Amino acid sequence: MLEKIQKALTIRSGTIRELLAEALGMFILMVFGLSSVAQVVLGRGDFGQHLSINLGFGIGVTLGIHAAGGISGAHLNAAITLTHCILGNLSWRKLPAYLIGQFLGSFMAAATVFGLYYDALYDYTKGNFTVTGPTATASIFSTYPAPYVSFVGGFFTEFMATVMLLLGILIIHDEKNNEALKGTQALLTGILVLGIGLGMGLNTGYAINPSRDLPPRVFTAIAGWGMDVFKAGDHWWWVPLTAPTLGSLAGVLIHKLFIDFHNQSVLESGNEKGQPVVETS
Repeated sequence: MLEKIQKALTIRSGTIRELLAEALGMFILMVFGLSSVAQVVLGRGDFGQHLSINLGFGIGVTLGIHAAGGISGAHLNAAITLTHCILGNLSWRKLPAYLIGQFLGSFMAAATVFGLYYDALYDYTKGNFTVTGPTATASIFSTYPAPYVSFVGGFFTEFMATVMLLLGILIIHDEKNNEALKGTQALLTGILVLGIGLGMGLNTGYAINPSRDLPPRVFTAIAGWGMDVFKAGDHWWWVPLTAPTLGSLAGVLIHKLFIDFHNQSVLESGNEKGQPVVETS
């Protein structure tokens, strides 16, 4: 009986399986991340500090990669998916499936954390969900710039944080260089995100991922915060979409210019001279 149920539920389409994997990986990432933010904000500092949020997202990234990595590659980031398409590593036909999966996972995670902490949210805000002010709670779900940050400064922060994210990911997975030991990539990527949060989270909350920021923002617009979530911060909402995308492309370009292109040349010249080439696995 169980085998028949499994056979009936098994999805044959590789694209749909990748969509589901991205959705689950993103859901895991965001539940850990958003719930850690909610606990710090709603607990008024008695149940964690900024480090708690950094750790929450780092753990979420690690587990999300383990959940989806073997099926979809665990992009868990629309900017990374788009970059893979531009580089020819992923078919453009699969782009919608990846983005839809990431959106669904992130949106459902926001809804889950909202339900998990609804009583605490109501107690904290007295039922008045606001984007700004002393009891603002929209920042639990999406990122907003600090009051002192200029538009250019905020954009540059998100751009550079994503550059460092891509550089770190490429270094961890660089088979022609000093790649990470097999099986440690997910953990190291989680530590990478932890490091970005520790060093570059002050100005903008380090979105570094359109799939992390937009779906929860849409959820908050529906769930009671209203359209102010798109107006706050001088219409900040589009920056976490564009700056990480540009930062992702820049990170890849920097890695290729400083490392990848030259390693390929060394390998080719070594083969032409009949010299042995040592490859690391």
